[in-house]
Amino acid sequence: MASRPKQNELRTVFEACRSYFVTAGAFSFAINILYLAGPLYMLQVYDRVIASGSTTTLLMLTVALLLAYLALASLDVVRGRILARAGLRLDALLAERVVESTLALGIRDTSRSQPLRDFDTFRQFVSGPGIHAVFDLPWVPVYIGVIFMLHPALGIFAGGCVVVLIIMAVINELLVRRLSSEASDAATQSYHFTETSLRNTEVIRALGMTRGLLRRWSDDRNRMLRAQIAASDRSGFMSSMIKLSRLSMQSLMLGIGAFLAIQRLATVGAMFASSILLGRALQPVEQIVTGWRSLLSARSAYLRVRKLLLENPQRDAGLVLPRPKGLVTVQNLTYVEGSLQKPILRNVTFRSEAGEALGVIGPSGAGKSTLARLLVGVLKPTMGAVRLDGADIYDWQNRDLGQYLGYLPQDIELFSDTVANNIKRFAKGADDAVVQAAKLAGVHGMILQLPQGYDTVIGEGGHVLSGGYRQRIALARAVYGDPSLVVLDEPSSNLDSTGDDALGNCVAALKQRGVSVIIISHRPATLSAVDKLLVLRDGVVELFGTRDEILQRMIRPSTVSVQSDRGAIAPPRRNPDEKRSAGGAE
Repeated sequence: MASRPKQNELRTVFEACRSYFVTAGAFSFAINILYLAGPLYMLQVYDRVIASGSTTTLLMLTVALLLAYLALASLDVVRGRILARAGLRLDALLAERVVESTLALGIRDTSRSQPLRDFDTFRQFVSGPGIHAVFDLPWVPVYIGVIFMLHPALGIFAGGCVVVLIIMAVINELLVRRLSSEASDAATQSYHFTETSLRNTEVIRALGMTRGLLRRWSDDRNRMLRAQIAASDRSGFMSSMIKLSRLSMQSLMLGIGAFLAIQRLATVGAMFASSILLGRALQPVEQIVTGWRSLLSARSAYLRVRKLLLENPQRDAGLVLPRPKGLVTVQNLTYVEGSLQKPILRNVTFRSEAGEALGVIGPSGAGKSTLARLLVGVLKPTMGAVRLDGADIYDWQNRDLGQYLGYLPQDIELFSDTVANNIKRFAKGADDAVVQAAKLAGVHGMILQLPQGYDTVIGEGGHVLSGGYRQRIALARAVYGDPSLVVLDEPSSNLDSTGDDALGNCVAALKQRGVSVIIISHRPATLSAVDKLLVLRDGVVELFGTRDEILQRMIRPSTVSVQSDRGAIAPPRRNPDEKRSAGGAE
């Protein structure tokens, strides 16, 4: 299924939320119109009521002013609620895409939850109080225009004040931008290191690494704090200067108005009204400068989320393919990780029929686990393809393909939920399917011995379970449903002899069902269940053929390399004169 052309999904989502922002803009129009009630009240009181001495007029004007302020406050509350609903709409449209993109890209160099935190940062900004100043900012020229109508000199002074504040805001941006960026990067690195440390508490405590690790953690945190303090100091200084300027400008406006009133060029009411209007005109500018750090954080978060979505565009739904039978064809598979020059896998080619079990062996660093990830579509091949019944497995929609795949990774991750939910992959499957998967993995009886059986909550990463328990529950998850292809990466690394027997029985049962099974393992007990063997060395297929044929070729004195530790078999280096098996990569 082809990916859609790269586009700014965020812009599309904001367009879908346009009605919320248009409505908030309409309320902002009414709010800012009502803000004119105060200056109008001052004009009427000082220019008419005091001159006429009419207390009835004063009372009616005061009641009208209070009603206008009541309406203003009500509209402001409604505007806030509308923007809050806009945030909910953004979350409904985009949050899942952010998490999905994070999972698809397999982010490792930063905190895996950082993209979602970035999304929440700018979502909260566009739906919180900070955005109100943005809605009020376009009204600054309107207030300046009203002041100009009271007297041109007052209008010119008000316009100059706004220009001065804008210049100060630009200076603030130039002073704070670099430091804020450094603080944000340092914070991300610090939080990522903290999360990594918390996931390895056992090693840290057992090896006495706490003190050294805290020193390493303090270096990142101190760098973050230094940048934050420097940015805060500069921003605080500019905010104070802007506040001082605004107060001075309002006082000067009163002074200029008083001078014009003395010269009979303006009324006393115009003097007070212009001061109030100037304060209102400068307020959004001051609010934006005061909240500049949050604005910068929201902008940076927006750009990071946009980049994430561009790197992982949505795929078209495409045609729903029928259930695969399990024929696996790997063609000239090559994979290069990031900026590395040397491929991890190079021109790997082999074929596994439905109902066959294929064993993959090789020394450490041969690319076996990378091959497993490519086989289940987690990684995208640099060249070549992995095909399931002829269809490219990476282009297959994960939500459709997942029901036909089983995968047991080398690093087992279970979720902090019940055993049943872990096995059924949080799907809405029937209970009997969960039990069948557990029985197939030979773990049903062990689960029943847990405190609440299948309803036992296993904790973060399954820490309440032993390594063998976790591995066998993960095996049950891999065979849940009715998969066509099951990939097992070191499935017996934490198993005892009983677990090895259960694994062998499971593989035999899968083969009888016509499931294609690919096993990456060094243990002979596990490899005894396979029909074919694939030997990898340095990312290249060294041998490929039937299990008996490959084992016979490996035990020849000139080519054998047997590792006695735990009975593990290490593949030999092929004799240069010896041709590869016909199924291997040339």
